[in-house]
Amino acid sequence: MTVDAHKETLEFQAEVSQVLNLVIRSLYSNKEIFLRELVSNASDAAEKLRFEALTDDALYEEDPNLKIRVSVDKERRTVTIEDNGIGMSRQEVTETIGTIASSGTKKFLEALGSKGDDSASQSQLIGQFGVGFYSAFIVADKVTLETRRAGLSAEHGVRWESTGEGAYSIETIEKPGRGTTITLHLNEDENEFLEGYRLRSIISKFSDHISIPIEMLKEHFGADEEEKAPEPEWEQVNKGTALWMRNKADISQEEYNEFYKHIAHDFEDPLDQVHNRVEGKNEYTSLMYIPGRAPFDLWERDQKHGVKLYVRRVFIMDEAEKLMPHYLRFVKGVVDSDDLPLNVSRELLQHDKKIDSIRAASTKRVLGMLEKMAKDDAEKYQKFWKEFGRVMKEGPAEDFANKEKIAGLLRFASTKSEGKDETVSLDQYLERMQEKQEKIYYITADSYAAARHSPHLEVFNTKGVEVLLLTDRVDEWLVSHLNEYKGKPLQSVAKGQLDLGDMEDKEALEKETEEHKGLLERVKTVLGDDVKEVRVSSRLTESPACLVADEHDMGANLQRVLKQLGQDAPQTKPILELNLKHPLVEKMDQEPDEDRFADLSRVLLDQATLAEGGQLDDPAAFVHRLNKLMLSLSA
Repeated sequence: MTVDAHKETLEFQAEVSQVLNLVIRSLYSNKEIFLRELVSNASDAAEKLRFEALTDDALYEEDPNLKIRVSVDKERRTVTIEDNGIGMSRQEVTETIGTIASSGTKKFLEALGSKGDDSASQSQLIGQFGVGFYSAFIVADKVTLETRRAGLSAEHGVRWESTGEGAYSIETIEKPGRGTTITLHLNEDENEFLEGYRLRSIISKFSDHISIPIEMLKEHFGADEEEKAPEPEWEQVNKGTALWMRNKADISQEEYNEFYKHIAHDFEDPLDQVHNRVEGKNEYTSLMYIPGRAPFDLWERDQKHGVKLYVRRVFIMDEAEKLMPHYLRFVKGVVDSDDLPLNVSRELLQHDKKIDSIRAASTKRVLGMLEKMAKDDAEKYQKFWKEFGRVMKEGPAEDFANKEKIAGLLRFASTKSEGKDETVSLDQYLERMQEKQEKIYYITADSYAAARHSPHLEVFNTKGVEVLLLTDRVDEWLVSHLNEYKGKPLQSVAKGQLDLGDMEDKEALEKETEEHKGLLERVKTVLGDDVKEVRVSSRLTESPACLVADEHDMGANLQRVLKQLGQDAPQTKPILELNLKHPLVEKMDQEPDEDRFADLSRVLLDQATLAEGGQLDDPAAFVHRLNKLMLSLSA
């Protein structure tokens, strides 16, 4: 194999330069974070080596004791973080540090830009993006990285160096030991990080839970300057015990929070966590967290999500998506099994019954944690819902076994809630149902305003019947799979013949239909195949007309959603309902001029379409008819 030993000076990818500037600006008030991020990266590298060495013991290179070392050189004004983990090849260094190889980079930067000068929000997004290495430039005016991938010979070492100002150099070097060494050349005003006690305190605060030993040189105090300096003596400064294996009673909330930040690369505390040990036929420990906010890439189709999988404290894989259903993809945490084989693969995960058991139990624990949060701390749960509510709405379609439990966690806006915030639970809806009400009513629309002011709500408002206002795209998917809750069916107010049970006078409706049969037939003749049917409405009290979908047809809002997503939607005809008590409809019934009657019928259809949030096929014709009718009124 030929070694490319030449030295190159290259420009950072444009996105990297932007991220560097944002990192330095946004995290400057919390400078000590650089050590947490670099130690976290070193820990990941050590765990990856341990995993790869399961199938290739030679990767240890006769040095099986994994460790991280942090040292200071006051004369050179440097801080060095060194690990003997997996290391990187030249190509990996270029791909990992010189560029940001992520399909979500542009979206990430747009999200950062949208935060303006809100450095707190920016720092949270930066943590989510996993660009912890760049935090080194908060305290350093030059960073030198030397690395060699385990399994490659010493002449395949790599040195990367940059001042963080737009360019970096990379060259091949001799590096006897595997792993990565990062040397920070500190800025002039960063003297505090040249003190060993200061670095120890940061490690104790942020990295005590890391299972890889973190070592620093033992400090000797009170020695005579003329005495011979003692031999360097390294000592472990972290506890080095997997936090999830410790007794819950011995773990502080601060320790739980810092461990979350380590595994999630987040800068904000989690909302909650659940820690559990299962014994018996299938023994494992799980520690699951609910983040404080949604990651920017939560909706990226190609982005992998999931929890970390360990087997007997050995790291196996990130993003083990089979351990958690997709609608809970925001959950962070670890599962450590005593029973799975150490060489477990993603393929094996798909077919192992033990994994199915862990997944089912972990799902119930997370849902139970959310139920407790909703019951005990409504404000905290509302924060959770604001961040992850749309994802939870995928649950009833995906997780049949927990459908009702998930449904109880859902929140909606309604005609009896203030504003468009989703705060109403289905249980609250059931408590407020009218005495003779048998169904849970809802309406779907593409905006809160369209739903709240829909003519379909008029009779419900009159009778004091609450209606849920569903305005997320995912809501159409939700109601197609959530047909009932606690024995009460869910019913769209815009589909089928309205049935309010004992709250409705059906005989009066039938009588009106018979008496105005001629009007209905005249309108249907004018509109032809543009509508499936014309009938008397029991929904309307103020508007002259509205459109409804037949009971088994696709609703207008779902058709629009599918078209927006570029998918084919079946072409179904709507039903036009008329409010016979409206003055305009009464006037139509007495209109002898067939041309004028046709214009009125067409205008009613177009108005009903617009009220639904739909678009007219021929807006100019609508305007022309409307102008003509207005002129006739003024004549």
